[in-house]
Amino acid sequence: MKLKKYLIMALATATVFSSFQACRPKGASDAVSGNAAEKAYVAPGKYDEFYNFVSGGFSGQLAVYGLPSGRLLRVIPVFSVDPEKGWGYSEETKAMLETSHGNVPWDDSHHVQLSKTDGLYDGKWAFINANNTPRIARIDLTTYRTVEILELPNSAGNHSSPFITENTEYTVAGTRFSVPAEGESGDVPINTYKKNFRGTLSFVSVNKDNGNMDLAFQIETPGVNYDLSRAGKGVSHGWFFFSTYNTEQANTLLEVNASKNDKDFILAVNWKKAEEYLKAGKGKKLTGLKYAHNKYDEKTHTSKSEFKTETVVLTAEELEGLCYYIPCPKSPHGVDVDPTGEYIVGSGKLAALIPVFSFDKIQKAIEEKQFEGDFGGIPVIKYEAALYGEVEKPGLGPLHTEFDGKGNAITSFFVSSELVKWNIKDLKVLDRVPTYYSTGHLMVPGGDTKAPYGKYVVAYNKITKDRFLPTGPELSQSAQIFDISGDKMQLILDFPTIGEPHHAQAIRADEIKDKSLKIYPLEENQHPYVTKGEKEARVERKGNQVHVYLTSIRSHFAPDNIEGIFLGDEIYFHVTNIEQDWDMPHGFAVKGANNGELLVMPGETQTLKWVPDRIGVFPFYCTDFCSALHQEMQGYIRISKPGNNVPLTYSLGTNIPEDSTN
Repeated sequence: MKLKKYLIMALATATVFSSFQACRPKGASDAVSGNAAEKAYVAPGKYDEFYNFVSGGFSGQLAVYGLPSGRLLRVIPVFSVDPEKGWGYSEETKAMLETSHGNVPWDDSHHVQLSKTDGLYDGKWAFINANNTPRIARIDLTTYRTVEILELPNSAGNHSSPFITENTEYTVAGTRFSVPAEGESGDVPINTYKKNFRGTLSFVSVNKDNGNMDLAFQIETPGVNYDLSRAGKGVSHGWFFFSTYNTEQANTLLEVNASKNDKDFILAVNWKKAEEYLKAGKGKKLTGLKYAHNKYDEKTHTSKSEFKTETVVLTAEELEGLCYYIPCPKSPHGVDVDPTGEYIVGSGKLAALIPVFSFDKIQKAIEEKQFEGDFGGIPVIKYEAALYGEVEKPGLGPLHTEFDGKGNAITSFFVSSELVKWNIKDLKVLDRVPTYYSTGHLMVPGGDTKAPYGKYVVAYNKITKDRFLPTGPELSQSAQIFDISGDKMQLILDFPTIGEPHHAQAIRADEIKDKSLKIYPLEENQHPYVTKGEKEARVERKGNQVHVYLTSIRSHFAPDNIEGIFLGDEIYFHVTNIEQDWDMPHGFAVKGANNGELLVMPGETQTLKWVPDRIGVFPFYCTDFCSALHQEMQGYIRISKPGNNVPLTYSLGTNIPEDSTN
């Protein structure tokens, strides 16, 4: 009977959700005013004001758009193979996708974080999470290339990640799914969730000079689901806040069984206290784990994968003052911290209000032990003791909040398909605008910093139904830009996006555009198979391995005729682009290769491995348009039957040996 009751409740909720998604929001007919195009227009040859870094969701990539134009500038391959750029196909990049599960060519990337100094974006790096096979990646914002990927052990579903502290001391990850311990001890019945399942928070340190990441420590917590997180700033520096759900600790039919409690929790973590406990030797060293740490070297243009086997774990319920729960209605998704660090906003996706907590009140409650018991051994602060106030009747399905730098917050509402602006101090709703439709994340440029840029807010929508030309069963993902420079938010542009966009961050273009790398200086290329000029181009045999030292320049390869290769040989094309001109990459592909192309930047070396499966003559060619004679940029490689007396020869511009039929 009880299960039937909950199923009816779930069905009713789904019906309400569907009805909102099926209807156009009020004001849809006049949502775009006459000067919208003017505000979003960026003239040909002019630059956008902002770089907008957007997660690619189930594409596993990171996209870069210009704002306010919405123009797609680049897709940066991260966790998924990318044939356009040869990511995961070249011998140099395969190691970047190594994990303890082997080479994993895909992931699900939700959240982007830009590195910060003193709570402001510093333009050095972008970080992004892998949700499915838990990992954190770092992207260099001079090359727009993924240069480091760290796998996270003791984690399952790396969703609450990779949120960073205000000086990029740590990038932090909370496991979405609590699970039993790794290894044989994790072979337990699923229905023993409450007894055996645990959550993990991973604190990854970031070297302030070179960005290198290291798994500094992990905090083991009671078994719940962690959704999103934010670091404290200003007055709350040294703290981290995580939204949690499934405090029911259910293990089946979560849409019903994890939605029973009126309140779940925000977990407040004192990471400065964690550092003290580590220095005092309170951490437990776990060994026997296996997790990958992959790095790309910009000097050698190669990547290496190192497997690590230990981590240090702090157990939350055993260490006083480390963690506290704060009740939050209901099934909180987002948790966000205002520019001062004083106000912590919870977004209960099934709640009809927005709670705003005070950091000062949280500290007072801890000092005065204003607790309402504990959960899994961790003190639970009384709701009223931590609460600053509630935004009443703001909308349906609040998910995420960003800040405009003017004392206001803007929250996305998934069910009622709208953005709502409200004042942080008096908690009054100031404005609301419809979105199209079911918005998830939103982004104000600099919205999570001490000093948001403001000016725009972008909604990342889950449904687009009637906004773009239809493209079969699946329609385009979308974003919408609103001007927030005035009192009222104004829709100025829709634009399609890759994947399913989730989180995003934007930085002023002037802060990083001049740092963008134009070429790799050829004289600095330390690749072990670099060819720095055509005179060095050659072919060498080492047993059944054949190494082709190939150069590319407009509009030919050197060498471009190769013979004396046999079926059963492994061929390595080491292609060095000897151009030293900006925006002059060369591609490389060979007929019959069962991987992908190479895309080689000026001054860079990349390698394509090919094991031919038949005899004959095979063309190779440049895949990236480079000049008026791009079509002529090609070559041939001959594959012979083993035992044939064909000498190893290579040439450019000369038939060697000469054709005896002439």
